[in-house]
Parts: sequence; C-alpha cells; structure tokens
Amino acid sequence: MLTNFAVKNFRGFAERIEWDLSHPSNYEFNKNAIKDGNIKNGIVYGPNGSGKSNFALAIFDIENHLSTKWKKTDYYSNFVYTGNPESPVEFEYVFKFGDDLLEYKYSKNSLGSLVAESLVVNHKQVFKKDDSVFEIDDEQFKIDATVKENFKQNVNSVSVINFLIASYPFPENHYIVKLILFVNSMLWFKNLDSREFIGLETASFGMEEFIIQNKFVEDFAQFLARVSEQVFKFATPKLGDKILYCEIGGNTIPFWLMASTGTQALEVLYVWIKRMSAASFVFIDEFDAFYHFKLSYEVCKLLFNLDCQVFTSSHNTYLMTNDLLRPDCNFILQNNKIKPLHACTEKELRFGHNIEKIYRANAFHVE
Repeated sequence: MLTNFAVKNFRGFAERIEWDLSHPSNYEFNKNAIKDGNIKNGIVYGPNGSGKSNFALAIFDIENHLSTKWKKTDYYSNFVYTGNPESPVEFEYVFKFGDDLLEYKYSKNSLGSLVAESLVVNHKQVFKKDDSVFEIDDEQFKIDATVKENFKQNVNSVSVINFLIASYPFPENHYIVKLILFVNSMLWFKNLDSREFIGLETASFGMEEFIIQNKFVEDFAQFLARVSEQVFKFATPKLGDKILYCEIGGNTIPFWLMASTGTQALEVLYVWIKRMSAASFVFIDEFDAFYHFKLSYEVCKLLFNLDCQVFTSSHNTYLMTNDLLRPDCNFILQNNKIKPLHACTEKELRFGHNIEKIYRANAFHVE
C-alpha cells in the first residue's frame, strides 16, 4: 500500500506538501476504509485552484520511469514550479508491503530526467544515487565497478530500480518485485474536458468495444439501472461491432447519441471498475463532475468496496458524511497542505455529527 507521499517544486507546489495515509484515527465506524493500519479510501476536497488535480498527477510521476504502462503524453509540460525552474522536482514515496517498509525518493529536472534516487528498506539504505555519488548495499547486490562508475556519472538517467529488476532474478516476494508490481497496477483517470488515464493498461482502448468484446452489455445495462435508475435496452451486438446500440420502438440508435454527459461518464467508470480488480492504487480526478449528488454517493459506495486503495477528488460536499467515510478519510487540500478533517479542528468529531454542515460553516482550518 501507499502510506505516504510528498512532493516539492512540482507545478504549483513551490514548497513541500505531504500526504500521510499511515495514521488513521480510532473511529469505530466505516472500518472498511482502513486496511492494514493505513487509509484505504478517501476523498480530497479543496477550493478551485488549490492543486487537487496537480497533486494527483504528482503521485503518478512514478509511472513515468518505473512502469511500462500507459503514460500521459503532455505530462512534462509545466512540470517544474515556474518560480524556481532551475531546481529539481523532489518526490518521496513510502510503501508498505507486508512487513517491508520502502522509502523511495528521487528528483527530476525540468525535462523529467532523474538526477537523484534512493531506496531505504526497513530503515536500512539499499542504494543512493545523487550527483556524482553512487552507493549500494554490496551484501545484496554485487555490481561491477564499471557499472558503479557509470551510475556515478549519471549520463543516461537510468533508474537504479529498473536496472536491478532487469539484472537480478528476484523471487516473487522480494520487495523490489512488489514495488514494480504495485506501480504497474496504479491507475489515474479523469473524464472532464477529455478522457485521459495513466497506468494499468499498456495502450488506449475503446470503452464500448471493451464492453462488447467481454460480453458485458447486459451487465452494463444493469449497472446503469442500479446506480442511476436509467433503463436502456441494448441491441445484441453483431460481429465486428465496436459501439453500443439502443433499441427504441423497433429501431436502433448509437448509445453515445442518447447518453447524457453524466451517463457517458458512468460508462467510463463502469469499464474501469471492471479493470480495478487488477489495480493497486486508484485516483479519480473530479470523478463526479457530471453526476447528480445522489449518484455520486452510490458510485462512491461501489468504489470504496473494492480491494484496492481508491481515492477521488470532488467539490460535492454531500459526500462529506460519516455514513460513507470517516473524518480521517476526508481530506482538505489548501494553502500547500493536505490534511484530514479531524486534524483541521479542535472539535471532537463523532458519528452523529453533520460534518458537511460543519465544513460549510468554515469550522475546518488547514494550518
């Protein structure tokens, strides 16, 4: 699991901002949102321009150099904080895999090239590469002196993690294998002005073609009826069909011509939910931008019942309820900080409290 993340000098984040998922509170309700002592599910709120989207993208920077999965082509546009373009962007991740705690740090220049990288496992340094320095645990990894010297020179910005995974036959329970598997299974997506995603898949694909090829047409109709109370009668797909058709009065019409913006967003969500069984960590940016507030609630219940870590960003305070999550799983991102609700007030928050009302009364302060 991802237990902690921090970034500095990335886009609008001039100073270091840290997200700690490793210290849930002791609430006795909605325990399914906590797993192995870490926060598994949550929603990130914040004013427009506070950096919710950029913060989520920063988390997925690790995909760009450790993963072979799908990447955002314009990711490195506006990469470094404009006010400090000569300094690198610094990333910090803490992962927990069973009994192993991995602290992975690296920095990149404005072109996205690695300039420093380090890994600490269970508080013991495994390797460190920084400027002209390269150190590695010789007990674990026997590396040729020439290779060490090449890493010192840092000419081609190769990740030490990728070098090790390609050079050593690790057992499946090795911490580096677990790290790579986790990163390869991360997923970020949004469905706002455009449909974009990062991770999990190796190529882009057609949503409706996926539904048809996997024989999910009837299941998709039931999904729409269950979460949004919309009834669609889909025509049986013909061989080679790549889009869905609806039957109305003996005639057919493409589904996308009938579906509202919100229903099309549900289609995207449905497909990704089908793939999330293979996911490790998911972040959905503004997932409910086109949803009715009650639909957003039903979708969240589906997402938070999945096994993987799932987080979303939202402006919909209807979701800020103890019936869905807990105060330690609702976060406010503001003023270059991200904190859970219970850390933004001196008031003791209990199950019976209307935390949406408290939020709207400006009783939470991110300091």
